[in-house]
Amino acid sequence: MSGVRNDELRQVLEAKKQELTARLERINANLRRGYEADSKERAKQLEDNEVVDALGNEAREELAKISAALQRLDTGDFGICVECGLPIKKGRLEVYPYADECIDCAEFDEHRRRHS
Repeated sequence: MSGVRNDELRQVLEAKKQELTARLERINANLRRGYEADSKERAKQLEDNEVVDALGNEAREELAKISAALQRLDTGDFGICVECGLPIKKGRLEVYPYADECIDCAEFDEHRRRHS
């Protein structure tokens, strides 16, 4: 990948990282709030917190993927499938800029996860 393209990718990844970090901070603040004394309201808050916590987990996973992609940019391994070593198609990287697998390997892994 060219230096200009790498700079553009880095900007996209860094912007997404900042967005997710801010979202995670809001999620954590929401989870730290106190609970209502009313048992029905407390039950609703606990249920809501489970959903919010799941969203936080997704954000943390996405942040880890972005950090790994930034590291691959630094080492020159960005755009190379970690499974098969072949280049990841440009279209996939444009849609999913922190992809670490080509579409074939990603589909194989997804199929394997569904059937294990």
